[in-house]
Amino acid sequence: MTTLLEKAFDVARQLPAEEQDELARVLLRLTGHDDARVELTPADLASFEGSLREADQREFATDHEISSIWAKHGL
Repeated sequence: MTTLLEKAFDVARQLPAEEQDELARVLLRLTGHDDARVELTPADLASFEGSLREADQREFATDHEISSIWAKHGL
């Protein structure tokens, strides 16, 4: 292992568990070993199903609504 990678792991060990897991997922993706699965909550599934229904009915956000969301987040 290189010195730089060891340093990165030393820094990562100090992070909270959730951030460590996210870094691990990124590293696995970058190395082509992404076997991690995301578990969706019932609320996530319901949200996706609702979004798919809206898309099927061609109910999309207006340009104004999108601009408002971007502005809200400073984008």
